[in-house]
Amino acid sequence: MEITSDTHSQHISRQFNHELEELKTHLMAMGGLVEKQVQDAVSALLDGDSELAERVVDNDRAVNDMQIKIDDECTRVLARRQPAASDLRLVLAVIRAASDLERIGDEASKIARNAIDLVESNSGSKGFVEVRNISEHVRRMVRDSLTSFARFDTELALEVMQEDDRVDSEYQSAMRSLMTFMMEDARSISPVLGIMWVLRALERIGDHANNLAEYVIYLVKGLDIRHTDPDDLDQDMINSPKT
Repeated sequence: MEITSDTHSQHISRQFNHELEELKTHLMAMGGLVEKQVQDAVSALLDGDSELAERVVDNDRAVNDMQIKIDDECTRVLARRQPAASDLRLVLAVIRAASDLERIGDEASKIARNAIDLVESNSGSKGFVEVRNISEHVRRMVRDSLTSFARFDTELALEVMQEDDRVDSEYQSAMRSLMTFMMEDARSISPVLGIMWVLRALERIGDHANNLAEYVIYLVKGLDIRHTDPDDLDQDMINSPKT
């Protein structure tokens, strides 16, 4: 059964409707916090703002707490309602999405910690162009994946998955460029390694956003497309009008 934005408001039990809507609402709230964590971590690095970076690190606990709360809510729904079909897919998708959001939060915290080290060492701005470019891609992926989840939008989810391939390509190009720079100037090795860790964290954020998009396809269509190349998908089937 394919679901739409109205599917989970048609139960006889109003309380069940409310519980399912609460799951989505709390997931979106967690997503909003995580999205801001990524934005602030990157800004802290590019602007040399160690205080902002420290706040990102401190806020990671709030992200973890939100995941625990969502997991508890999902467990209660599974135990009390024993959902089936699209309702079960929604609960499972929320659990998986919360896990990926928590990991995005972890990656943002890693970026913030590297930002603190780079600011303290006054290492200059080598690699900042690459960080800025890739961060714009992955932040858009996170935002769009959350939007696609909120709207059950499979077309937008596919766009996120296709964007992930571009992020991977830019990441590989950036790493080659930075490796060349380190070989040409040994003094740059330490700060450039820090930037490479930042880029790695950004690439991982893109992977987790891609996972979120895959959960949207699973949620709406009931299709498990993990480990499937977006180019190999039957896009006509995935993007077919909702009924």
